[in-house]
Amino acid sequence: MNPRVRHGISAAACLLGLAGAARSTLAVTLDLSVASGANYDVAEFRLWHADDAGTLRGVVLLVPGSNGDGRPMADDPFWQAFAARHGFAILACRLTDKPHDQMFIEDYVDVSQGSGQAVLDALTTLAERSGHPELAEAPWVSWGMSAGGQVNYEMAAWRPERTIAFILNKGGIYYTALASHATRQVPGLLFVGETDLAFRNDIIRGIFSVNRRAGALWALVEEPGVAHAVNRSRDLAALFFDDIIPLRLPETAASNGRAELKPLDIASGYFGSMTAFTFEPAAGAEAPRVPVAWLPTERVATAWQKVRRGEPFEP
Repeated sequence: MNPRVRHGISAAACLLGLAGAARSTLAVTLDLSVASGANYDVAEFRLWHADDAGTLRGVVLLVPGSNGDGRPMADDPFWQAFAARHGFAILACRLTDKPHDQMFIEDYVDVSQGSGQAVLDALTTLAERSGHPELAEAPWVSWGMSAGGQVNYEMAAWRPERTIAFILNKGGIYYTALASHATRQVPGLLFVGETDLAFRNDIIRGIFSVNRRAGALWALVEEPGVAHAVNRSRDLAALFFDDIIPLRLPETAASNGRAELKPLDIASGYFGSMTAFTFEPAAGAEAPRVPVAWLPTERVATAWQKVRRGEPFEP
């Protein structure tokens, strides 16, 4: 065990109602603290999984906004239902900075400098304590808002081989501009709010443009009339994950215990126009001369179109 991991872990089993489920399911919750590291002060985590889940296939990584405590996100019936549906666990995070002059620039977002390893160490320890050793090598989908989306993106940049898909959501501080080829092959949704700070929106559009030019399997989603808020990004993210997980995650893990994620062909998806909000099959389409969204399925493309037009969509 990594010596930085404290032994103050707590466990509780409680009857929790899963949204959309026909009955309540006995669930397990485990809490863990990891010692302060090079680029973060506090690192605390909460693991949740349905008690009757069997072998867990992956993790829903939930990260809150700047220096926030995301552990209560593990108790959200929305994400519990999602995790149970896919045979996943939830790992909800609290990461904070050591005090410095510009606290809006979160040091812990630069996950390659220590905070990302804290997440992996926590997952390894919680895998052992939960009796689900498969979680130590499990891949993840990642959701978060603001700084949470920043961490999601940087985790995908740092560990693309374990990232099924990610959400970058209205944050403003990023450490990776042009991502690696491997990261560009990880499907992602990048959200901006039309009335959010121009600084944030310009940064996210820039990250999207340079990486889509290099073939990233990503879509930019601008939410009309929205500032720095979750709005519909959670619902679209869950729909996106629902479609991506079966495309990327094999039924069985490799001999080393890790699920070797399946690559996606850009021609298998759809190109979305950023101005007309229409979409077409990528197969046979002309090479884009302007940035276009890449969308994995027709269902996701339709939902993306409706969000951009301010219309409802079916979850």
